[in-house]
Formats: sequence, C-alpha cells, structure tokens
Amino acid sequence: MTPPRPARPESPSPRVHHPLFARFYARFSVSADSRGGVGDLRAELLAGLSGRVLEIGAGNGLNFAHYPAKVSEVVALEPEARLRRLAQESARRAAVPVTVLPDTAEALPLEDASFDAAVASLVLCTVRSVPQVLAELHRVLRPGGELRFFEHGLAETAGLARVQRGLDRTVWPMLFGGCHTSRAPLAAVEAAGFVLGPYRSFDLPGKGPRLPTSPCVLGTARR
Repeated sequence: MTPPRPARPESPSPRVHHPLFARFYARFSVSADSRGGVGDLRAELLAGLSGRVLEIGAGNGLNFAHYPAKVSEVVALEPEARLRRLAQESARRAAVPVTVLPDTAEALPLEDASFDAAVASLVLCTVRSVPQVLAELHRVLRPGGELRFFEHGLAETAGLARVQRGLDRTVWPMLFGGCHTSRAPLAAVEAAGFVLGPYRSFDLPGKGPRLPTSPCVLGTARR
C-alpha cells in the first residue's frame, strides 16, 4: 500500500488585511442571511454533506451552523484576521467540529486526497488566483470527492458584463476587499478538471435592480 503523500511544506501565507471591509462584511452578511435569504442558500449549499470537509474563505463563519450532523470535521480557512476571530467564535457554537486556520487557499498546508468534500462560498471573487485555488482543491479532495460552490460572477447580459469589467478595473476591488465581479466560476471549475454536477443560476437579490454582484450560481462538481 502506498503511503499518503505528506502535506506541503509550511510557508508564510500572503498577508490579507482588509480591516474596513471586514467590519462592513461582518455586519452586512448577518443581515443578508436573515433578511436577504442568504441563510437559506447556505443551507441548500451544504445539505447532505458528510465526512471531512474543507471550507475556504470562511469569512465570519456563517456557514458553520448549517453543516449536517454527518460531517465529522470541518477545516476552515480564513486569512483576514478580524473575520478569522469571528469565525473562531462561530466555530465554538457549531454542532460539528470546526478548526479555523489562517492560511490562504492558493497553497493549502494539507495532504493530497485528504477530504471528502470542499466548499467555496462567495470566495472565488476575492482570491488572487482562481486556477491555483481550484487546483489546490482538486489536489486535496479524494477521487470522487465533491466540490460545493455558491459564487457570484459574470453576467450573461452584455450591458451588465461591461459594467462589471469596468468596476473590476477601477474601484470595486479596492472598496470590497479584493472582490471581482466579472469572474466566471463555472468555466473555472471545469478548467480545473472537475466534472460539473447539478447547478442553478439566479439573481441575488431576486427582486429590484440588478447589482454587479447579482448573477449567482450554486451547485456541485466532482473530482
């Protein structure tokens, strides 16, 4: 039997420091969960998971309350210090064991094929390299392991897509903690070698004017 490959050598993660955005997100996300329907989307995203789960970009840990009892362990990454402290508080209240690490998703300090599932929830918009992050998720998932994703991305309508690209080149990433509105999560997931499963596209919020972050997708893929 071939022994498992060791975890990658530890190296300092790039510094992630967005204190103003972290304060804004900590308040806005709680309201969005309770009043904007995001809490229900989190529950849908995580329903049916089991075994050992990796979550990247955990933010303030709002997903933790929605993990099913069959999940044996959650390893969650959050490199932003203020959000990580809030995630650690959420972890202590969670019904399943949760460990919160400070690492970034581009270089996971984790063994190959060591997780049953991975979760990317409103995070691919902010990472430095989407291909690198998805390659790392592919590496640490066991064969047949599942990627659950809930992301906003590039609009299908030309007008909003132009607005998104313009914002990404100018003020949006500076104002919103490195967020980019015009990334294409589905195409990136497929390009990383995952096999797409069921997914659905929708606008968030569902009513009112479309925002740069309105086009969303929620679904699954397999390693």
